[in-house]
Amino acid sequence: VVGIIAGMAATEVSGVAGMSAGLVGGIAEMLGKKNLAKGVKVEVGEREAAVDLYIIVEYGVRIPDIALRVQESVKRGIESMTGLDVVEVNVHVQGVGFSQDGKEEDLRVR
Repeated sequence: VVGIIAGMAATEVSGVAGMSAGLVGGIAEMLGKKNLAKGVKVEVGEREAAVDLYIIVEYGVRIPDIALRVQESVKRGIESMTGLDVVEVNVHVQGVGFSQDGKEEDLRVR
């Protein structure tokens, strides 16, 4: 449940193209915005949670700004919905999404 909340909060941030399942042959496998718990690793204790997010950003966005907004959104979402104290939100940018006509496709990772 916490993973789904984190995925939803992350993909609501403008500039996030989707979640990533990880790197396969140097190319990030993009899951888009449908598979929200994938690309999220959560450690939950009795009162605290730590989150690792693996995201794809849209081409042209400023990555530090997106990462900060994702951290804030995920922390706020988890704390308000679960009452857990989020002690860390680590954002791992796995690639850049290049889309044509709003379609999620064509990823390149360097």
